[in-house]
Amino acid sequence: MKHTGKCFCGGVAIEVTGSPEAMGYCHCSSCRSWSGGPVNAFSLWKPEAVRVTAGGDHVETFSKTPLSQRKFCRKCGGHLMTVHPPLDLIDVFTATIPSLAFAPAVHVNYAETVLPMRDGLPKLKDFPAEFGGSGEMVPE
Repeated sequence: MKHTGKCFCGGVAIEVTGSPEAMGYCHCSSCRSWSGGPVNAFSLWKPEAVRVTAGGDHVETFSKTPLSQRKFCRKCGGHLMTVHPPLDLIDVFTATIPSLAFAPAVHVNYAETVLPMRDGLPKLKDFPAEFGGSGEMVPE
């Protein structure tokens, strides 16, 4: 299965193939600041499943830390994805790929939330243990 998306101005097009490795919500302050919202809806993909199909010359990268390389369109500032080298995964913002049926399974960094969500999904204090976090659950 393929999903396509574009930045805000349409100058950069991306394609994801297959199924994401995970989908959920991140509540960390970095994601909130970058997304401009109280929570970030993520879809994590293996790097070989993500491809810029047009406008690659407009893609810029901002790295606040070595853990994340945030990609955006230089023309409109539209956010596209975040590469996470230590995880070998790419977070393609779910709003960027509108045909993807978003099916969140987890909340990460819920200890930092500013928007409590009562949806019955697991709430992790930080990250899963396999991603270097504590794996500790917190109550809704």
